[in-house]
Amino acid sequence: MEANEHKSLNFIEQIIEEHNRTGRFGGRVHTRFPPEPNGYLHIGHAKSICLNFGLAQKYNGKCNLRYDDTNPSTEEIEYVEAIRNDVRWLGFQWDGEFYASDYFDQLYEWAEQLIRQGKAYVDDQSAEEIAATRGTPTVPGKESPYRNRSVEENLDLFRRMKAGEFEEGSRVLRAKIDMASPNMHMRDPVLYRIKKEPHHRTGTKWCIYPMYDFAHGLCDSIEGITHSICTLEFEVHRPLYDWLIEQLGIYHPQQIEFARLNLSYTVMSKRKLLELVEGGYVKGWDDPRLPTLSGLRRRGYTPAAIRHFADKIGVAKRDNLIDVSLLEFCIREDLNKNAPRTMAVLHPIKVVITNYPEGQTEMVSALINPEKPELGTRLVPFGREVYIERDDFMENPPKGYFRLTPGGEVRLKYAYIIQCQEVIKDETGKVTQLNCIYFPESKSGADTSGKRVKGTIHWVAVQEAAYAEVRLYDRLFTIADLSDIPEGKDWKDFINPHSLEVINNAIIEKSLLQAKPGDTWQFERLGYFCTDPDTSHEKPVFNRTVTLKDTWAKMQ
Repeated sequence: MEANEHKSLNFIEQIIEEHNRTGRFGGRVHTRFPPEPNGYLHIGHAKSICLNFGLAQKYNGKCNLRYDDTNPSTEEIEYVEAIRNDVRWLGFQWDGEFYASDYFDQLYEWAEQLIRQGKAYVDDQSAEEIAATRGTPTVPGKESPYRNRSVEENLDLFRRMKAGEFEEGSRVLRAKIDMASPNMHMRDPVLYRIKKEPHHRTGTKWCIYPMYDFAHGLCDSIEGITHSICTLEFEVHRPLYDWLIEQLGIYHPQQIEFARLNLSYTVMSKRKLLELVEGGYVKGWDDPRLPTLSGLRRRGYTPAAIRHFADKIGVAKRDNLIDVSLLEFCIREDLNKNAPRTMAVLHPIKVVITNYPEGQTEMVSALINPEKPELGTRLVPFGREVYIERDDFMENPPKGYFRLTPGGEVRLKYAYIIQCQEVIKDETGKVTQLNCIYFPESKSGADTSGKRVKGTIHWVAVQEAAYAEVRLYDRLFTIADLSDIPEGKDWKDFINPHSLEVINNAIIEKSLLQAKPGDTWQFERLGYFCTDPDTSHEKPVFNRTVTLKDTWAKMQ
């Protein structure tokens, strides 16, 4: 706690502190997290969640969860429930749960008020015609031929839009601001459009819906939000946010923009994520290769690791690309402290210890987690036959290889030193079995053999082994920055064909048959793993969360 007290304030906290000093909001801090329920939340939303809820917690304020449900064609109850679950999973509880659709009646009244004030008009131009007359940043736009309709005509047309008299695309309500403004968003922006689709909450009551830019600030005002924290792309929208509130003469929150999260080797665009899901490039919104919170959760990421990641990247004023290795560092750090250890063999070779008594089983002791010795030890069965990793044996090893070799010695972790005496192969020349001897005086914790070996490898006893499916996940894309695609290439051309490797007959300790979905583990020497929801007692399934070390850094 003391470290946090001395931590320097980010620029948003500096603004809040100044508002508190001057009494602008009476010392209140009230934020909101306002996702559109048109997809699943991702790691970028997690940054915003941690920021908005974190500010409310720091200043003893409040934070609302508000669904921006102003576009019925893309929004579904499924997404609402997923958002709610993800926010709770991250460890936050909102003070109020609201929907933009809660305010549709009030928003409509305010639209009529703007018309009566001569600040809004119904435009009969098509979307294409409006776009063509908007101009460019250096060329003023052209006023609509319908811009100077009377208040009475505009009210009549807008009410008929609401009554469903007109077809989609035939009319919109636009703000009447300045077609020569250097800010394109102030050139008579669209406030309402016709959409004859049922809404997930209001059904068919409405056939006109407010645009995000219209609803956003007005919903903030209704809820008494003090600090409306948005990502940087909304900075150019702020003048419109302020203009609408000022024209209506209502309570005025402060919009503040911060840099959105861009993460290497992935995409954050909901449109692109939807394309990956619907195109079958991944297996649903919770595919562990996606940056969605449901995907990260399934992969074994913890709320604590994600919150720590959000804290480490901080709050910036300019967009930048964050290396995914920082996120991986955060989950390694968390799981290293908290994940129990176990042993698994992904690509097994059988080792027969020829001088170990047949039929004998003994229990060797291993710490549950060396980072938390207070958790105590577990007992691991050991016997005459064990499985080891195929990579842990090499007939003709290079210099510096300290694992098992013909005639070489290695320690079986927690157990004994063994020496390889015979290599057995099948007709194709593939190694199928190693015959070894062990040194009874070399048992871990009570070694009196005097032997010194450089290598220690993991293993699973044959008589206590079970089979499992293990899914090895890797980065979804082969290039770090997907905003920098070579000309003539599509972003999907860079999907990593090796982002998932499925091992159907991995060897695990039988104790893992009791693992429940979501349980996390360190498979010793292999990495951190999570029990997948597909798991069953008959066929346990484990997902690799992350390797023990950053192997990509070495490759680069």
